[in-house]
Amino acid sequence: MASIATGLGLVGMLAGCGSTGINRARPDEFAVARQAPLVIPPDFSLVPPAPGTAPTSTANPNAQALDALFGGSAARSASETATLDAAGGDSSAAGIRSDVGDPGTAVVDKAGTTRDIVAAPEGDGQDARATTPTPKP
Repeated sequence: MASIATGLGLVGMLAGCGSTGINRARPDEFAVARQAPLVIPPDFSLVPPAPGTAPTSTANPNAQALDALFGGSAARSASETATLDAAGGDSSAAGIRSDVGDPGTAVVDKAGTTRDIVAAPEGDGQDARATTPTPKP
């Protein structure tokens, strides 16, 4: 009985592979719309600078980069000002970034804990394991 059902299933699958003689006319999806040719605009007002002339932009690129990174002279919102005040933003030294890179600066060694936290895989923590370090004698 099972061989008859298997045989009928194979015959049905093979029948689906054959041509039924119906020739359906389908639209060609690539012939529906034509691509417009590229056209150069007739009034192109940009002209290359004359050789030997001074650059037209007078802004300093370093100042532009600092404005883009740190907001420039734009007014800060009330929440941003409150956050900076709470963090002591008005009392930090001007050259603090240079002091941090100084070899004489005292730092706390986190022994890889921070690196492990940053490198931890994303997820809900189902596979997380925690260990407590043993105190050194």
